[in-house]
Amino acid sequence: MSLATEPGTVDRSQASEDYPLSAVPLESRKPFWSLAPLLMGFALTSTTLFAGGVLGTAFNFGTILGLTLVGNTLLGAYCAALGYIASKSGLSTVLMARFSFGNIGSRWVDFILGFTQIGWYAVTNAFIADALSELIGLPQEWRWLAIVFFTYAFCVTAYIGYTAMDWLSRLAVPAMLVLIAISLALGFRDAGDLFALEPTQQLGTGAALAIIIGSFISGGTQATNWSRFADTSKNAVGSTLLAFLGINALLVFAGAFCTLVYGSENLIQAMATQGILLGGVILLILNVWTTQDNTIYAFSIAGTNFFRTTKRHAFVLGGATLALVLALGGIYELMIPYLLFLGSVIPPIGGIIMADFWLRHRGQFPDLDTPLPAFNWAGVISYVVAAIAAYFTGQASIGVAPINAVIIAAVLYAILSKVNPMQGKA
Repeated sequence: MSLATEPGTVDRSQASEDYPLSAVPLESRKPFWSLAPLLMGFALTSTTLFAGGVLGTAFNFGTILGLTLVGNTLLGAYCAALGYIASKSGLSTVLMARFSFGNIGSRWVDFILGFTQIGWYAVTNAFIADALSELIGLPQEWRWLAIVFFTYAFCVTAYIGYTAMDWLSRLAVPAMLVLIAISLALGFRDAGDLFALEPTQQLGTGAALAIIIGSFISGGTQATNWSRFADTSKNAVGSTLLAFLGINALLVFAGAFCTLVYGSENLIQAMATQGILLGGVILLILNVWTTQDNTIYAFSIAGTNFFRTTKRHAFVLGGATLALVLALGGIYELMIPYLLFLGSVIPPIGGIIMADFWLRHRGQFPDLDTPLPAFNWAGVISYVVAAIAAYFTGQASIGVAPINAVIIAAVLYAILSKVNPMQGKA
């Protein structure tokens, strides 16, 4: 029996905390028009513009279009596959990892996913403080105060839960898309012949795709925190593709486009140049808020699984405080190396979970209360090998590091599970 078909087994504390340690029951599932704006809002983040900015300095316009399409198609397919599994099982990524990594081994997944989300939360809060300093002349000595304010303001909807994030996204996403469309239209007016613009930097195709995919693969791996709420698998896949293929591609393109036309990937700054400063400020606040609440929510889900507690609210506030320390400590300066790091250590998790779901469990996870081994060594070994291989193949420009990681992890897990079928058997 599917986990998602057993409503009534979750206590009230689980429901009030958005089911951090259980499958989402059928009566709590959401339709497409609820899930899609939430995931789109998650993907609408200004930091993805930096990935596009790197492309804008290294490739001509035609190549940028091709790389954006290929990179985000691969990212969207990866995220949609996990979204399908989440909708079928009702489980988040960290709960799925219990089966493929073991009861204790899955805590590494909690740690690495939680750490990356906190890193993103810190980076983005520093980003908005710097952006406001440029846009409205915020004194530099007030930067730390702006970081403190936004760190806690953006986690309010995450603290409340799915319902609050849902309504924020329904209001914010249409407004953001309209503002982006207006800015890009003005940009095409100012651009001239885009195909005549020449790159000023050098970057390999594999590295470019790794940056595009790495720009949001950590978030995509944890998009199951919301796709597990989907009322049908079709809606889970459609919503995920709309966010991680459509929206992420739009922002990568916007970052590259602004770099080509205005010399900076900062779409918000470009809007100020275009004479729509107020629209830029509104877009900045909305796109950061709809991403940040999802980000800190994802950290709270990872934290509850790590410590096996339903107190998700405490992890929202604790995670925000940790992110504040990182933001004030200068993590913002490590943006691109951070993206490349994520492209190596995050994708193997998704590859292993997919292989575990479809090959070992034949499309249906067992109950979460089924006795599990401390470590599923097939998953642990596959993860370590795939992450190392992704890192070194990325350094050597062999293939695309995140894709290498997913394929190597899935294939190796399938082999090791066959060699020792009792290893990690639930």
